[in-house]
Formats: sequence, structure tokens, C-alpha cells
Amino acid sequence: MKKTIASFFFLTVAGLLMLMLVLAINDHINIPQNSSLPQNFYRNPTFFESLVGQGIQNLKQPTSLLILQIVVILLVSRITAYVFSFIGQPAVMGETIGGILLGPSLLGWLAPGASHFLFPPESLGRLQSLSQLGLIIYMFLVGMEIDLGKLRSKASAAVLIGHAGIVFPFTLGMFLSLFLYQDFCPVGIGFLPFALFIGVAMSITAFPVLARIVKEKKLSGTMVGTVSIASAAIEDVTAWSVLALIIAVAKSTSVTTSIISLLLVLLFILIMFYVVRPLLQKYHTLLFHTDKPDIPGITFVVAILLLSAITTDVLGVHAVFGAFIAGLIMPVEIKVKSPVKTKFEDFTTVLLLPIFFALTGLKTQLGLLNSGYLWGVFTLVLLVAVSGKMGGVVIAARFSKIKWRDSIMLGILMNTRGLMELIALNIGYDLGVISGPIFTLMVLMAIITTFMTGPLLNLIMNKDSFTAEPLPEA
Repeated sequence: MKKTIASFFFLTVAGLLMLMLVLAINDHINIPQNSSLPQNFYRNPTFFESLVGQGIQNLKQPTSLLILQIVVILLVSRITAYVFSFIGQPAVMGETIGGILLGPSLLGWLAPGASHFLFPPESLGRLQSLSQLGLIIYMFLVGMEIDLGKLRSKASAAVLIGHAGIVFPFTLGMFLSLFLYQDFCPVGIGFLPFALFIGVAMSITAFPVLARIVKEKKLSGTMVGTVSIASAAIEDVTAWSVLALIIAVAKSTSVTTSIISLLLVLLFILIMFYVVRPLLQKYHTLLFHTDKPDIPGITFVVAILLLSAITTDVLGVHAVFGAFIAGLIMPVEIKVKSPVKTKFEDFTTVLLLPIFFALTGLKTQLGLLNSGYLWGVFTLVLLVAVSGKMGGVVIAARFSKIKWRDSIMLGILMNTRGLMELIALNIGYDLGVISGPIFTLMVLMAIITTFMTGPLLNLIMNKDSFTAEPLPEA
């Protein structure tokens, strides 16, 4: 021990002596006059100049810049999420607004230099990769939230409401696309993929956000809460299946290619449900055993998730669809009794999803809405979205003999779009199916339809005491 300490002391003293020698030599060496370097290169900068200059250069390095971007994104998203939760809104709303604040709509407008330094175009690819990973894991978690066994056992009201919540807004969205196509469709995109996408964008319900709202409003044991969650789950499965169809059509170069892609995706789904799912149900105890660590089981589930995602991506459909299918096929034992959901959820919601919101904000340019005509178009989009979703759900609920107040509450809940809408919009934007102005209009629509859910529910529920209604029999 004494020998080690002595060696360390000797090496430290030797290093300091060598440094002093180099500094002494530096003071007595003349600067060469024939150097090609500029003379001011040799000017001794002040301590402050050296510190700041070196710090800025270090921050421009890819790894340092990525870390700085993540820190800023996390801080802004946490602050805005807290503010919005304080006024009774879901945290996802605050994170979405936080992303927009970091984009050209605010930061790029107030401080373009800082915006360019923090989010230079060449750095966005790294953030995009992280956000895509977050979306893949998040869609897997959404799939795990949906219990297919319970859906089959729900009352016919849930099935009817779920499909009405898709058909009505989808149809209105298709008609709306006739008006939007000429002025807002990107060059080279046919009417069919554009119209299909607008229809789906009008139809999506944010299942995870809705489930949180139902829990926060203490509606979990009521007919309204039960039917809304079941209907939203049915909507999610249907809407994402239609979105997969749109992606296949948009990416394919011919009708034949599109059909082949869809058939391969259908084959993949059949394999996942009728081969992989039974095997997981049979051998899940080997993956997650109480006497063994969780790492092997979680590793196996991650492998299924990633392989499923890359398979649908290779087949011409977005990777998030494969992740969604992977979540759907997970047996109840893995969904409920394994630590998969808990471990994934914290990492995704805290770190990766805020990056997605920030990138969405960078794509959202409120400055594009620079005329009364565009704000008029936005008003039309919002009216179509709200009337289609709420109108379809209320009509279906009344047809199922649900009381008027409960039918309206179902319509309000199902009108929540939130993060699921933003995911779909980003997919459409990245594929080039929708343009920047339409993307901005739809993001605003998603924010407003989600924001209005809480206040409208409070308005109805505060009129008199809420009593749980029995779930209608099938």
C-alpha cells in the first residue's frame, strides 16, 4: 500500500514538473513569421474567451449537442406538463405544447439564432431516430393495454359505438378532402391516399389518454367509462388497420405492389395471432418465473417487439404497426403479471416521448396560418372533426338506448385525440401524404379536441350527481 502511494506521489510531481518546463519553454520561443496561420491565431485569449469559446465548440459536437437537446426538451416538457396538469389537463397536452414552444412557432420566432444553435437541421436525424424508437415502444404499450378477450365479451353497445366513431368522422373527412385536395395536397400525391388519410385523421381516438381521463374522473366502474374504453379500443384497432392500408398504398409504386404488400401484412398478422401468441401463452411461465430474474423474459419480449416492428417496416407498412400487433398478441399473464409494462412505460414516457413532441413542434409552423382563409379552413377542419366524432358516437349511443347525458359524455370522451393523432399525423407528414399547412391544422385540431374533453366533462358532471349505469346486455 505504501509503495503504491509513493508511486502515485512520484508520478504526480513528475507530471507537474514537466508541465512547468513546457510553460517555461513557451515563454522563450519566438512565433514563426512564415507560418500560413493568421497572426491573431497566436494571440493569447483571455481566460473568459478561452472558456466560452471552448465550451461552445464542445457543445457543437454531436454527442454534446444531443445531450443538450434532450436536457432542454425534458425541462420544457416537464414544466409545461406541470402547468397543464395544474389546470386539470392531461400531461400529454403540456408536453405537446412544450414541443411547439421549442419549434419555429415561438423559439424560432423570438430567437432564431438560439433555435438554429440548439436544433440545427443536421442534428434532427439523431432526434428522429430516438423519437421513432419511443413511438415503437409506446405503440407496443398501447397494444398491451387492449384486452382482446374482454372486448369480445363487452356489450353490443361498445361495438356499435366504436364503429360509429370511425365511420361517421371518416366519411366526413373523405368529403372534406374534396375541398382540401387542390390547395393543400403535396405535389405528386393522388387523391385516394390523401382522402383516406384525412378520413383516418378525423377518426382516431387517443385510447391511452382516454383511459387516464376515465380513471381521473372516477368513471372506471360506470357504464360510460366501461363502454368508452371498450369502444376506443375497437376504434384504435380499426383505425390503425386502415392506416396500415393507407401506408401500403402510399408507398407502393403500383396497385399490384400494394396488394402484395397488404397480403404479406395479413399473413404476418395471422402468424402473430395463431402461431406466436399460442406459444407465448404456453411458455410464458418459462419467460417470467418468480424464482428467476426478469431479464431473460424482458429480453425475449423486446426481441418480439423489434422483430415485429422491422417486419412491418420491410413489408411496406410503418414499424409502429408491427409494434402495435406485438402488444396485442401478448397474453394476459405477460400483460398483467410481468414487469414489462412498468419498465417500458417509465423509460418511454419520461425520456423518449418528449423528444417526439419536440420534433412535432419543430414541424408545426403556426406562421403558415397567415391569412383569414387558412384560419377559416382550420375552423372547418375542427367542426368536421368534432361533429363527426361526437355526432356519430351520440347517435350510436342513443340507438343503444343509453340516456342522453351519458351519450353526450361518451361523445366527449371519444373526441379525445391526443398523442395517437400526433403519431398518425407524423407518419403522414414523413410519407409526404400531407403538406406542412395541413399538418399544422391537424396538430391544432388534436390539441383543441383533447383540451376540451376535461372542461366539457366537468360541465356535465357538475350539474347533478353522477350515478353509474349498468352496461347494456349484448
